[in-house]
Amino acid sequence: MAGIIIREAHFPGRAPIEAYGNGGFRFADMSHRGSLLCLPSGIYGWEPADSAALAVADFERVLEEAADIQILLVGTGRDLRPLPQALRTAFRNLNISSDPMSTGAAVRTYNVLLAEDRAVAAAMIAVD
Repeated sequence: MAGIIIREAHFPGRAPIEAYGNGGFRFADMSHRGSLLCLPSGIYGWEPADSAALAVADFERVLEEAADIQILLVGTGRDLRPLPQALRTAFRNLNISSDPMSTGAAVRTYNVLLAEDRAVAAAMIAVD
């Protein structure tokens, strides 16, 4: 008898975020507890090493898909926190416009840009 298999959280498509809060998000009639990366290849569970000090390593999957991303929204939790210079430089070098904002603002902006079929991605830290 096999034990429980834990798989990486992944939704293979693009979908608007229906709700956020209580430590997670709802999208595509599903819910996810924790933070999210919304990329052209799909929606992934995301757990940055330190949500208060985001680093380039936290965005490896974003960098892998950089050719398909023009705008990256970074939901930094309840409050706006600036992105570290190393992150801003990495995104700029790949022609990605990075925009930090509260997670609520990131959800709303992501949904609008997604509806406009823009080359948008989002990295959103869950809020309670």
